[in-house]
This record gives sequence, C-alpha cells and structure tokens, in this order.
Amino acid sequence: MKLYSDDELAEILDKPIFHLISDAADRLGLECYVVGGYVRDIFLERPSSDIDVVVVGSGIALATELKQTLGKKAHLSVFRNFGTAQVKIGKTEVEFVGARRESYSHDSRKPIVEDGTLEDDQNRRDFTINAMAICLNRERFGELVDPFNGLADLEDGIIATPLDPEITFSDDPLRMMRCIRFATQLNFQIEDETFEALQRMADRIKIVSGERIEVEMNKIMMAPHPSIGFEYLQRSGLLQLILPEVAALDIVEQKNGRAHKNNFYHTLEVLENIKPTTQRVKSDSNQAPLPSGGVGGGLLWLRWAALLHDIGKTKTKRWDPAIGWTFHNHNIVGAKMVQQIFRRMKLPMGAEMKYVQKLVDMHMRPQVIADNEVTDSAVRRLLNDAGDDIDDLMTLCEADITSKNEVKKKMFLENFRIVREKLTDLKEKDYKRLLQPVIDGNEIMEMFHLQPSREVGTLKQYLKDAVLDNRVENEREPLMQLLLQKAREMGLTK
Repeated sequence: MKLYSDDELAEILDKPIFHLISDAADRLGLECYVVGGYVRDIFLERPSSDIDVVVVGSGIALATELKQTLGKKAHLSVFRNFGTAQVKIGKTEVEFVGARRESYSHDSRKPIVEDGTLEDDQNRRDFTINAMAICLNRERFGELVDPFNGLADLEDGIIATPLDPEITFSDDPLRMMRCIRFATQLNFQIEDETFEALQRMADRIKIVSGERIEVEMNKIMMAPHPSIGFEYLQRSGLLQLILPEVAALDIVEQKNGRAHKNNFYHTLEVLENIKPTTQRVKSDSNQAPLPSGGVGGGLLWLRWAALLHDIGKTKTKRWDPAIGWTFHNHNIVGAKMVQQIFRRMKLPMGAEMKYVQKLVDMHMRPQVIADNEVTDSAVRRLLNDAGDDIDDLMTLCEADITSKNEVKKKMFLENFRIVREKLTDLKEKDYKRLLQPVIDGNEIMEMFHLQPSREVGTLKQYLKDAVLDNRVENEREPLMQLLLQKAREMGLTK
C-alpha cells in the first residue's frame, strides 16, 4: 500500500477521461467524484478498470454531456429505472450514478432510493475502504474525501462498515458475503464488531438469491488463499446456511481413544494446495479458466472439486473396532451429492458440474494405485476412465496428501510420480487408439446377427478388459480370436 497527498492523487488522475468528466461536470455546475474500488485500488497499487463516478445531482445528465463531448467514438447506455448511465470509449467504461440515500424493508434487498448528498452516498457504502471518494471538479481536482477513515483501515488491513454493521448487513445481507470476499481477496482481517454482526445476522442470507451468492462464492474460490474465506464463512455461521454439507465436516469424533481427523480443515488444506497452474482460457460460465484438454475444468472448478471431494464422509462415517474410523465409498456418495449442491446454489449444471462430480467420484482411484504396486493395467484403466481430465485428477489427488507423517507423504508422492510417468508414456503413444478396441459394438452385432443387448455389452467389455489389462495388442487379428472364443463360450457360435 502507498499513501498519496491530494496533489499526488491529482497527478494519478491526470488522464484524458477524468479531465473530460471534470470539464463536463463544471459546465453543468455539478459536483462529481470517482468512488469505490477505483479509489481503493489506487492506494493498494492495483490496476483497476472499473471507474464509478458519483454525481451530486443527475448522473444521467453528466453521462449524456460526456457522450456529446466525445461524439461517435463513445457509446452511452442509460438505465433510467436505476438512475444510472454508462459511457464506454474503447476499453474504458465509466459508470455514473446520482448521489443517493437508501432505506430498506426487512424482507427485501431492494432499497427505497432518494436523491442525496455525497455524505448520504458514502453512508450507504458497504465498507470504509470502498467509501472513499476523490473530487473531479477542477477547483478540487484530486481532493480525497474520507469521512470513515477508510485509508487508515486500508493501511491496517481491516474490513469494517461505515455505519453500524448490524444495520449494514440487515439492509443488504449480500454484504456479508462481500465482507468475507474482500477479506479473502485482500488478506485483510474483519474488524471485531463487524464480525460479531456477521454472526448475529447470518440468518438474513436466506433472502439473497442463489445466483448472487454463487458470484461471491466463486470470487472467494478464486482468491490467492480461498481457505481464509471458508474459515470466515464457517466461524460466522454462513457456511451452515449456504453449504451445510461442507460445514458438517467440521467435527472430530473419538471412540476408544481413537479420533479421526477434522475433515473440514483437511479440506481447506487440499483447497490451498490447488495452485493456479491451469491454462487461463475463458469459458461460458464465470469466465473460469479451462485446462488443456478438459471440457469443464479449470482452476475454479478444480477448486470446487477440492472443496467437495470429501463431503460424502459425513454420511459414510462408521466405527469398526478392528480398524477404527472408516469412510467406505465416501467418494461415490459425495459424487451423488454434487448435483444437488450445484442445483441448489445455481451453479452451472452442464460440463462444469459433471467435471466436479467425476473428480469427486474418482479422487480415491490414484491413491489406491499408489498404495499398491503401480501396475500398467491399473494405470491404463485409470487413464481410460479419467480421459482428458486425468491431469486435473492427479493434481487433486496430490493436493489431497496432507499427512503430517513426512515418510508416508514422501512415499505417496513418489508413487504418484511413477503413476504420472506411466500416464505420460501412454499419452505419448496415443492412449485413445491404444485403449479403445478396434472392433466395436456395431461389428459385433453384424458378425453374430444380434440386436443391441446384454450379450453385445458383455462381448464389448470382454475385449476392452483384454486391451486395458494389456493381455493382447489392440489389433484386429488377436482381438478377433478372443472375440470368437468368448462367443463360443456364450453359445453364440459353434
């Protein structure tokens, strides 16, 4: 963070767009200020492309005046119902809004809006670090207006509300998610009084739509250290209301002096271990990056898989006197839960959901292989089942190694290294050609005069198992011999 004087702020804002706004505002006799995230990010020395301007008067009038000045090279969008307007010139977008005061009813996030002063507008802001404003009028160009000491909170790394946090969160409960999101993204602490209000007001999140919550959750998920956000969500009581399946992992049971690990904090470790190494390519949902090869993956959805990989453990936990606590088939149970969670949270139900479901279902497979001798057959089957998502699956499984036993951890990582080597060798040999039998179901039906049936499926699987187990080369002649032999055993031919 860096502190600036008003003169230095004027130099930072010494850009054509701000001078054009300043001149237009002075012509109309309107006070105007750049506010919010753009101001905050100046002091944090972070690039910001979102320019929000508050006008004491009509934001639409100032936007219209600016558009007339810029002519055809600018595009004006007016949203009269909201009293806002946007001017876009090249890659620069400026949002204009009239200063306003807001009041809320208990059962709605939609405020009753009235014209107000700059002070009224700053009062309605969510956090002190977002309530700072810099004047753009020529006589006061660069002057910082910071009535709630947002600059001090920025310097101290504190998230706090301008007014009583209980009122702030009650008025718009989504601000509770934004509070945790900013704390996560900036690695700031939530001020004590503000956090206590989060805990008291958590139940108000129920009036917020799933779509709004999804956006904030995804931003927390994509932060450098998402575990910060999920710990705040859990401690505040919000996670129990939003993702009870994950919140339920935060328990340790003990029997006969033997306790299992806290699966919630284990999950946060796994989440932290998923580093942003995937290729950054925009997808259709939330602009999540896609990995090379995968259809629904990317850092966002890989982290969702990490967050949900153990959710089946709560339902499958059993005490076995011989071996202690067990979680048999928690991956299968967890995979079934993924679809319910995605639907409830308004997350995309297409390729992204199927990708997360697949990784949750398969996350034990590489570990089972690594537990035993790493055979070619097991690796071929793993690659066949994981397909293009194999690299992400291996990344998740390696992230899942959180043992404090360094010897055990080293052994697992070494075995995973061997698995990866074998996978690389298979992929270099074009695994799709190697693993899919050259004789398909259509040819089997034609040879034995069969309709689609269980017999056809049995023969197909028999050939596939032979290829995956490397009992024969994936070539027509040896496969045909196996096929005819199996068909005779099934009474399909003499």
